[in-house]
Amino acid sequence: MGGAQAIAALAYGTESVRAVDVIVGPGNRWVTEAKRQVAGIVGIDGLAGPSELVVVAGSGANPELAALDLLAQAEHGPDSFLVGISADRALLDGIGDAAERLAVERPSVAAKNLALVEAGDARAAVRLADDLAPEHLQLAGRDVEDLAPLVRSAGAVFVGRDAGTAFGDYVAGSNHVLPTGGAARFASALSVSTFRRRMARISLPDGAAARLSGPGAALARAEGFPVHAESMERRA
Repeated sequence: MGGAQAIAALAYGTESVRAVDVIVGPGNRWVTEAKRQVAGIVGIDGLAGPSELVVVAGSGANPELAALDLLAQAEHGPDSFLVGISADRALLDGIGDAAERLAVERPSVAAKNLALVEAGDARAAVRLADDLAPEHLQLAGRDVEDLAPLVRSAGAVFVGRDAGTAFGDYVAGSNHVLPTGGAARFASALSVSTFRRRMARISLPDGAAARLSGPGAALARAEGFPVHAESMERRA
């Protein structure tokens, strides 16, 4: 089911739709607002913001391919977050020039939202990308295999000349429901773990209560919870 009305139906239930416990998946701004309003009534995977692509371009990167990938991401909407980062000023200029030229031939997208950022070196470029924690991160150039292990915060990382983000959207096999808005600092792509819950089961074997009640009661009384302390001590 999709659309803001589906979010309400799934969260609260209708005559024909059974209420659920978790709602996941991408959507437009209305779907995102609907998920925000039912969060807590049900679990959600996250709040999807504008689509994002950061391209870290190193030595040997193809500026036209980088520009094309960034413009492709702009097809998701005029508010798409598009950034090119490189330590090579000439390469950044090449990406910008290519984006402007390609956009003229593709009126459905625009290069006006593209930010080009010069970094001190390749590792600094990756650190900046980590700070942005983008939905999609592309690493292009000769040294990408060495840079990829340095990435800590991204929804999905596309490594190498041919690994365009568009493949991830359709056919590469990676999950396409990814954290946006910097949420990759603490969230991951949608997966089976999104639908799993964990519970702790506690059993105390013979003699354990006697060993644990002393330190447990001391902590409880220090917090001002004497009945907690008594509950443990009575089992010693």
